[in-house]
Amino acid sequence: MKFGVIVFPGSNCDDDMQYVLTKVLGQESRKIWHKDPDLGGLKKGDCVILPGGFSYGDYLRAGAIARFSPIMKAVIEFANAGGLVWGICNGFQILCEAHLLPGALLRNERQLFVGKDVHLRVETAKSPITNGIEGQVLRMPVAHAEGRFHADEQTLDELERNDQVLFRYCLPNGQNSEEANPNGSARDIAGISNAQRNVFGMMPHPERAAESLLGSEDGRLLFDSLLRVAREFAF
Repeated sequence: MKFGVIVFPGSNCDDDMQYVLTKVLGQESRKIWHKDPDLGGLKKGDCVILPGGFSYGDYLRAGAIARFSPIMKAVIEFANAGGLVWGICNGFQILCEAHLLPGALLRNERQLFVGKDVHLRVETAKSPITNGIEGQVLRMPVAHAEGRFHADEQTLDELERNDQVLFRYCLPNGQNSEEANPNGSARDIAGISNAQRNVFGMMPHPERAAESLLGSEDGRLLFDSLLRVAREFAF
């Protein structure tokens, strides 16, 4: 399995992601500049990652300009053909702006940047990044000012009905609580997938929780799940 990490002006987690993919997981990965015309030979069984950061300075809305970068045409075509696409933080925002995922990420409820560790409950096994870890409570950091997931009630009901909600913010014991939700996201949602389950986005940063020296290895579980599912089911 090969990875492509998309780099936009203002991306700041591309090096973190590249390090985890190559040094921690031992996978083949390359950075792809936002002006590149294609994904450099990535095929359906590979994965494109849109990392965190502040693409184009978050002008207009977070992800709103990056959605029109030349590389996004290739990303959209790749996703529509069944390729795996993973957006983290700013990458999640871009995927929503590109309508590869439903909903939108709005300013945090208290209008403040939030940077801290949070707890997530894994809601479903029906995703390449959550297969085999459903029900577990994970700890990893968030770092965003526009992370409040919003969608209309019909869309939220559909996400729940189809098992497209991947993660919810929770207390360490797994219980839902207003105090555990760092941004006011609807129904405590921290990550979702598309209906086809090949595109997924989340606000927390698993690449910042993939080694013990960082205080948590919970993020690595998502990468391990992705590699296992891709290997077993030939995504």
